Amino acid sequence: MEPLRIAQTMNRRLFLSGAGVSLGALALETLLERDRARGAEASARGSAPFGPLPGLPHFPPRAKRVIYLFQSGAPSQLDLFDPKPAIQARRGIELPDSVRMGQRITTMTSGQKSFPVAPSIFSYAKHGQCGMELSELIPHTASIADRICLIRSMRTEAINHDPAVTFVQTGSQIAGRPSMGAWVAYGLGTENQDLPAFVVLLSRGRTDQPLYDRLWGSGFLPTRYQGVKLRGGKAPVLFLENPDGCPRDARRRMLDDIAALDELHHQQSGDPEIMTRVAQYELGYRMQASVPELTNLASEPASVKKLYGPDVERPGSFAANCLLARRLAERGVRFIQLYHMGWDQHSDLPNQIRMQCKDTDQPSAALIHDLAQRGLLDDTLVIWGGEFGRTIYSQGKLTETNYGRDHHPRCFSLWLAGGGIKPGMTLGETDDFSYNIVRDPVDVYDLNATILHLLGVDHTRLTYKFQGRDFRLTDVHGKLVKPILA
Repeated sequence: MEPLRIAQTMNRRLFLSGAGVSLGALALETLLERDRARGAEASARGSAPFGPLPGLPHFPPRAKRVIYLFQSGAPSQLDLFDPKPAIQARRGIELPDSVRMGQRITTMTSGQKSFPVAPSIFSYAKHGQCGMELSELIPHTASIADRICLIRSMRTEAINHDPAVTFVQTGSQIAGRPSMGAWVAYGLGTENQDLPAFVVLLSRGRTDQPLYDRLWGSGFLPTRYQGVKLRGGKAPVLFLENPDGCPRDARRRMLDDIAALDELHHQQSGDPEIMTRVAQYELGYRMQASVPELTNLASEPASVKKLYGPDVERPGSFAANCLLARRLAERGVRFIQLYHMGWDQHSDLPNQIRMQCKDTDQPSAALIHDLAQRGLLDDTLVIWGGEFGRTIYSQGKLTETNYGRDHHPRCFSLWLAGGGIKPGMTLGETDDFSYNIVRDPVDVYDLNATILHLLGVDHTRLTYKFQGRDFRLTDVHGKLVKPILA
């Protein structure tokens, strides 16, 4: 037995020793592969880091830029976009098992003994020549019914906010992937070297919903493609201004010296992130002049400000951010991401959703009108929507005037406009309870594939090699939503 024990010990030692070497080699190869991929990307762009990758766009684009009005917290499709008159007479009944079909629900309502049906208390009417049915809560959106395409049959895989928002924005429920804006900036670059290709603006509703900077991060792409957040107030970009006593010419000399040192370091190490830092320093220097001009709304005519509503004068509001989005679009920014928080209405939904629509309805419609009258809507893709929908059954107590709604991934609504989208149409249909899709389902992957398509990008061909495989925004999924294409 002793020789056997010795042999077993030696085998274990040899195995662990060999495994250590193998794991170390694997880790080193992963790092080298990442640097080779980044180096190849930098070399491919050559002396034009702000332009598109070679071969892009893959075909003539319908849109040059994207403005994504993301409504974080999940707006209720039942109270805004998906009228269900047939269930008005069934108010308070138990949600039929034949409708739910055993589908999962969140822990927030899983303990409820009853799931009473809560029809919307808000009325719907047809609008525009297309006859699009929209809620009384969004009269300004109703005024652009003939310009938008409404999808009522969106669906997602996630049932909780963080993975759902992460999924919509990155194509994965797991954090760490590049955001859509980063993918677009990586592939197509920017038309304005004085501003980032990808800009993010945040506003808050009457209730809070946390968001994380990783949602506009670059993931494993070079860091210069991450979103740059513009804040409301006197300092729209953190750390952009020169410190007291440092004149602009001194800053220029300092950046030149840093660039020279970084170039030496880059020659020694070959790490492309070093040159990314140089590019970011240079962009920051140029933004010192471009950002104050961009964010100064004093030059906007009173008629334009009136179009966006009274909140436009309040920095950081959704209205002000919509006007800034138009100004960014004019200046050639490729991907403009607005996040508006506060749609997570588990209780007191009628009162809360009124306030949310007061904040967002007029500015959203104003942006479409403003882009159109400036000739920008034809090549600007605008998207309005959240991460999932809300349930037909009430969360908490149902009364004649009040109810809440839980998360619902099986169906939700969003709208698109401009940039190659067929206007004045409605796609998809849900059942009488707005619980299941009965016609033309659209997955998040399909939406993202279509967004890239309108930018002239084949979603299957915009890839980046990382950890031994080619990644893309749509992973191994996604098909074009052809009916909505003009």
